[in-house]
Amino acid sequence: MLDLAETPKEDVTGLLERWQYGDASALNALSELLYGELRRLAQYYVKQERPDHTLQATALVNEAYIRLINTELHYTSKHHFMSIAGRMLRRILVDYARSANAQKRGRAHTCITLDEGALGEKTNQANIIQLNDALEQLSRQDERKAQVVELNFFAGLSAEELAPILNISSRTAERDLKFAKAWLLQELRA
Repeated sequence: MLDLAETPKEDVTGLLERWQYGDASALNALSELLYGELRRLAQYYVKQERPDHTLQATALVNEAYIRLINTELHYTSKHHFMSIAGRMLRRILVDYARSANAQKRGRAHTCITLDEGALGEKTNQANIIQLNDALEQLSRQDERKAQVVELNFFAGLSAEELAPILNISSRTAERDLKFAKAWLLQELRA
């Protein structure tokens, strides 16, 4: 997944603050630092799609990036930015899958492969819309556990990286992730 240690946290956090206070040069520097990471994450998701899938990694990351820089959110750190980026990628993929389904009128849903890193078991074929629906259902039961999965799977953050974002310990994040993955696998198999 992502190597968040690649870029010094202080540099990104400082650039985020400068950009949010109107420094256009900070946005350019942020683009150079984070675009590659977003692109790697998008490539990972696009590779999981079916062979005839038409959404390209570049289009996915460009759409996410445009949404990220046009949002009114105040990003507090690189981890926060990447967690929001993961959420944006998820929304774009779900919207794309729903749109493709609507155009096909009843043909099979757009599928992605959830690998061991995603849900902790051998490779399973799962529908991104079903995954999204299951995450929404999990969120209604336990929002934090759904956030842990979203940050892990869609933003590429480890339990140690997502723990401070959710203001929990790494151990709690690991337990939540283990539980949520097991719960999601059960739901997706049903």
